[in-house]
Amino acid sequence: MAAEMQNKSRMMVFKNKGKDQDEMRRRRNEVTVELRKNKREETLQKRRNVPIADSTDEDDIERALSNINLVELVQKAASRDPAEQLQAVQSARKLLSSDKNPPINPLIDSGILPILVRCLEQHDNPSLQFEAAWALTNIASGTSAQTQAVVTAGAVPLFLQLLLSSQQNVCEQAVWALGNIIGDGPAPRDYVISLGVVKPLLQFIKPDIPITFLRNVTWVIVNLCRNKDPPPPLQTIKEILPALNHLIRHSDVNILVDTVWALSYLTDGGNEQIQMVIDSGVVPRLIPLLSHKEVKLQTAALRAVANVVTGTDEQTQTVLNYGALSHFQNLLTHPKDKICKEAVWFLSNITAGNQQQVGAVIEAGLLPLIIRHLSKSDFQTQKEAAWAISNFTISGNRDQVARLIHEGVIEPFCDLLSCKDTQIIQVVLDGIHNMLKLAGPEVEQLANMIEECRGLDKIEHLQTHENVEIYKLAYDIIEQYFSEETEDTNLAPQVTDVNFEFDSTTTIPSDGFKF
Repeated sequence: MAAEMQNKSRMMVFKNKGKDQDEMRRRRNEVTVELRKNKREETLQKRRNVPIADSTDEDDIERALSNINLVELVQKAASRDPAEQLQAVQSARKLLSSDKNPPINPLIDSGILPILVRCLEQHDNPSLQFEAAWALTNIASGTSAQTQAVVTAGAVPLFLQLLLSSQQNVCEQAVWALGNIIGDGPAPRDYVISLGVVKPLLQFIKPDIPITFLRNVTWVIVNLCRNKDPPPPLQTIKEILPALNHLIRHSDVNILVDTVWALSYLTDGGNEQIQMVIDSGVVPRLIPLLSHKEVKLQTAALRAVANVVTGTDEQTQTVLNYGALSHFQNLLTHPKDKICKEAVWFLSNITAGNQQQVGAVIEAGLLPLIIRHLSKSDFQTQKEAAWAISNFTISGNRDQVARLIHEGVIEPFCDLLSCKDTQIIQVVLDGIHNMLKLAGPEVEQLANMIEECRGLDKIEHLQTHENVEIYKLAYDIIEQYFSEETEDTNLAPQVTDVNFEFDSTTTIPSDGFKF
């Protein structure tokens, strides 16, 4: 099936009739995996509530808790004496809040979970509710099995009730616990949504909420948006987007980073979700963050904006209309390789658009920077640049492709024919073939440029490649543009009134365009 899709895509390029948007607009799994390996820059899916204490306190707690008998602890946690019960639940919470190897499984195995869940119902004892919610939060911060144990014990409906508590610390701890459960995957996320979490959660977004509480609320919203297999229900997205549009105006960098990650997850869910984000009016607020001094925020904004331009030409144009390309001189020269790579990925989706969008890349002065990444960056960024150039040769008109050649693309583009990545070899061959097809009377001059940088040697060598598509395409290029018969039939004397030309802003020498 994959080979069939690749063949279909290549044939679309080969014939130069239209283009397969799904292939050119590159929300591709391999790009996503490669670009997103470094998860540390993304928000954490689960968080454990560990109190801030100095090392002496931590060591004292460790020593004291190591001697606790779990059977006795469970008995006391079930006690009818409120003071004894609170002390036992607090001890369990401290065990789970230890910064070193909290004993989550031993506590689950001890049978304390149902007791902690029952404590959440003690509305006349908010201190007990708080300690129990904290303990359950930290159990739910563990593995999927540990999180599921909290869900199975019946904690979620009770956490939702605690969102209405008059005690703010109880509300906040319930929000935190729900965030860990929602962050465990689409199934628990949708379960919590089905019980009605969104409305009470969003009601905490108000001017008098403490900043730490608002950060937790925003993080839970991120988890509600996070997974896309399946994505959150459309109704949930509709409810969340106005909140994100509000939060993106906040001054706190932590809140901004989480807000923008939430938008990046929503825009990674297909064109319908992209349109919902655009319709929410958030894009004009998103674009300026591409140049924010905080790199984490810049990274999140680039991801979100780059996801939008994987959509339709019209959705892409929305991003361009708000001046996104003005930020890309700096993004393409950013000291962080990861940002450069995603910036080139973004541009590969612009060059997959229409001729106006290709022209916008030229006018923004970005071609030399793309070509520089093609020749001098790490291989992953070179791959993105190869896609950007190949898409350019499909979407661009003859004058635009002439500009590309004039900027010096041929040699670094041909150099990639020696790489080991079969997909990139095919992308480069497609790009070279498109350039040759557009060259018209200048085809011999272009063929000479390819030969002079040893591109022809590489194409000839690829005629023995093990990949059928590659050797066929290499053979076709040689046959059509580099064989003796080709020179006799196709390379006729140049006609002076049809040349590779720049647009109207470029001065053309009187003797015709020179690459």
